[in-house]
Amino acid sequence: MNIEITIKENVCKAIETLYDKKIEPKQVQIKQIPKHLEGDYSVITFPFAKLIGKKPNEIAAALATQLMEQSKVIANAMSAGPGFCNLSIGDAYWTDFVKEVLTVDAYGQHPSKNETVLVEYSSPNTNKPLHLGHIRNNLLGYATAEILKAAGYDVKKVQIINDRGVHICKSMLAWQKWGNGETPESTGKKGDHLVGHYYVEFEKHFQVEYKAWQTTDAAKEELGKWLANEKKLAKVIKVLTKKGKDTDAPALASHFFKDVYKNKYFNGYSVLGKSAKEMLQKWEANDTDVKALWNKMNGWVYEGFEKTYKTLGVDFDKLYYESQTYLSGKQLVLDELESEKSIFFKKDDGSTWIDLTDAKLDEKVVLRSDGTSMYITQDLGTAALRFKDFKMQKMVYVVGNEQDYHFKVLFETLKRLGHSFADNCHHLSYGMVNLTTGRMKSREGTVVDADHLMADVIANVKAESESREKLAELSEAEKVKIWEAVALGALKFYILKVEPKKSMIFDPKQSIDLQGQTGPYIQNAHVRTQSVQRMVVEKGIELVSYENYELSEVERDILVLVHELPSTIEKAAQNYNPGDIANYLYDLAKEFHKFWGNTTILDAENQAATSFRLDMSKAVAVALKAAGKLIGMHMPDRM
Repeated sequence: MNIEITIKENVCKAIETLYDKKIEPKQVQIKQIPKHLEGDYSVITFPFAKLIGKKPNEIAAALATQLMEQSKVIANAMSAGPGFCNLSIGDAYWTDFVKEVLTVDAYGQHPSKNETVLVEYSSPNTNKPLHLGHIRNNLLGYATAEILKAAGYDVKKVQIINDRGVHICKSMLAWQKWGNGETPESTGKKGDHLVGHYYVEFEKHFQVEYKAWQTTDAAKEELGKWLANEKKLAKVIKVLTKKGKDTDAPALASHFFKDVYKNKYFNGYSVLGKSAKEMLQKWEANDTDVKALWNKMNGWVYEGFEKTYKTLGVDFDKLYYESQTYLSGKQLVLDELESEKSIFFKKDDGSTWIDLTDAKLDEKVVLRSDGTSMYITQDLGTAALRFKDFKMQKMVYVVGNEQDYHFKVLFETLKRLGHSFADNCHHLSYGMVNLTTGRMKSREGTVVDADHLMADVIANVKAESESREKLAELSEAEKVKIWEAVALGALKFYILKVEPKKSMIFDPKQSIDLQGQTGPYIQNAHVRTQSVQRMVVEKGIELVSYENYELSEVERDILVLVHELPSTIEKAAQNYNPGDIANYLYDLAKEFHKFWGNTTILDAENQAATSFRLDMSKAVAVALKAAGKLIGMHMPDRM
C-alpha cells in the first residue's frame, strides 16, 4: 500500500474520465506539502496542459472535483494557485494502512531488482586486533549491505584480508624473538590481541635501535644532507610554523628523524628491519618454517576477529586473502601489456605505468622496476576475480577518506580495462572516528580496540540499568541479553547517525543516554509499544473495529512516518547512507514518545480509539524493528 502510487493511479483515472485522455502513472508529478500548509500532497498539472489543451489551473479545479467524487482515499481536494491540485488523505486510508502493516510480510522490503551488488568492508591487517576505526567501517559496510538488500538488490558482503607483507612479518619476528612460545591459551588473551602485542613489541625494540643509531656519524651525515637542501628546508619550516611548532635546530632534527627519515632507516640501516624483510622474502619463497609460523599466528588472529565480528553482529559471504590474490593483479597488467592497444606503458627503468592525466589524475605506477606490484595492482586483480565469482553490476568499497584518490585511480583504470561494472563502482568514503580522549595509534600500543570499547559500553549500560532496577524480575541471562542489545544499539546508532564523510567523536557516556538522539531513546519507544500490549493481555481488554475512527494530528504524523519507511530505504540505498535510516528511526521514535506522553491508550474515550491506538503502536513497532534491523540495531521488549 503506497499512497503516492494510489494518488497517481487515481489521477490517471480522473484524467481519462474528464478528458478521455490516457496517461501513465509515471507521467504524474506529485510532491509532499510542507506540514504548516493545508493538505498532504500536491498534484502538478502543468505537464497535462499541452496534452489536454486547457490551462493548468482549470485542470487543477476539475481534477479536484473528480478526485473527491471517485476516491475514498481523498478526504479533500482543491485547486491551489496556478497549476496545483492539493489533496488531503482521508482517515480511511490510514486505518486500512495500519491493518496492512500488521499483515504484510517484511514491511518496507522492495521487490527484486535482479542486480547483484558487492559491498567490501572491514578488510583488516592480520597483525593487530580491530579498533574503533574498524567499528565505523564494519557498521557502515554491514548497514549499507542490509539497506541494499531491503531495496531489492542481491547483495554479497566481502572483505579482503591483508595477511601478507612486512607489517605482518614484524609481529611474527617479534614473537619469534621475545614470545617464549606464548599462545592465546597460555596467556588467556584473544589471538588477535596476542599478535597485536608483538606488533607493538617490534615497534618498541625498533625505536630503541633507531634512537641509538641517531647518535652515529651515519645519522649525523644524513641529517646534514637534509638540512643542506635549503629549498626543501624552507618549505618544511613554513609548514611547521603554520602548525605552531618550533623550528630551532633540535626541533628540526627531531622532525627529521621522526617524520622524514624513519622509513629510510628501516629499509637501509635497521637490523630489525633487515630481519623482517628477510622473513618476507622467505615467505615469498615458501620457506616451510616461516609459512608454518605465518599460518599459526594468522590462525590466532582469525579466531579473534571472528569473536569480535560476532559481538558486533556483522558477517560476510566471502573472504578474499591478499596472499591468494596479490599475484593476479600483476598477471592482469602483464597480459594487458601484451595487447595491441595496451593502456599500460613501460618507462626506461622497467617500471610499468598508466597515464590518467586526461582524466585529471596523474600517471600511476602499477609495477615497480623489480616487477613487484603496488596496492592498486592488487585491487585491480581482486576486482577482476570478484567479477568472475559473482558477475556483479555494482561494487561498493567502504574505506576511509585517506584513500579517496586511490579509488579515483582504481575506478578509472577498471573503466579503461573494459569492465562492465566499472561505471557503477562507488567508494563509500568516511572520516576518522575518535574518542573524547583523542586519536589512536596502533604501533605505540595506545589504540582503542573494538573489544574493549564494546565491553566498556556494555558495562556502562549494566551499571545504569542496575541503578534503575527495572529488570529485577528477569534472570541474569535475560538481563545480559538486554544490556548487550542496548549497548550495541547505542554504539551503532551513535556512529551511523553521522554522515559518513564527516569525522566524528564517539562519546560512550552520551551514547547510552535515554534522552536525545541516541539508540536507547529509540529502543525505549519500542519498549513502550510492547509494554502496552502486555497490559492488554493482563487486563483482558476487548478490541473492536475502528473503521470510522478520526485520527488526531499526532497519530497522522506517526503513520506518515511509518508509511515513509519503504521510500526511506530506497533513498538510503541510492545515497549509500545508513544515516538516512538512523535519522528515520529517531524521527519515528520522537513522534511516538510525543504521542505516548499526551495520549491515553488503554483508557481512551471509546473502545474504537483504544483499538486503533493499540494497532498503531504495533505498526510503529513493526517499522522500528524493520528499520533497526537494517543498521544491526536490536529492539528489546524491556530495558
